[in-house]
Amino acid sequence: MKKLMEEFKAFALKGNVMDMAVGVIIGAAFGNIITAFTENIINPLIGCIGNPEVTGFVIPLIKGQELNLGALLTAVINFLIMACAIFMMVKAVNKITSIGKKEEVVEETEKECPYCLSKIPIKAVRCPHCTSELK
Repeated sequence: MKKLMEEFKAFALKGNVMDMAVGVIIGAAFGNIITAFTENIINPLIGCIGNPEVTGFVIPLIKGQELNLGALLTAVINFLIMACAIFMMVKAVNKITSIGKKEEVVEETEKECPYCLSKIPIKAVRCPHCTSELK
């Protein structure tokens, strides 16, 4: 049992797990902001076109059942706004992290023989394929 607790502790305190937990908490808070934005700004703007209450757009069915298309529309709008915002944030973070990185310079180790066009070591003075002397 002690070994199991040590393994769980090692797992739970890894950097990736902690980062994920922080991401979930921030994502939930960000989701609330997006929901408020959609319900208080986007829905009234859509309501100006037709039905003033987007979430109230329902289609009645038999036996008192109804399809709540307004709630679906609100959820789709929330998702699109959230996906766009997260995409922009990830793109900005990737741009910021790539600023400090230097491009790796690749040294050439081979050259081409001007006579037979074979690949040969860069320090070669004679081509091993056609035996031509190289400058």
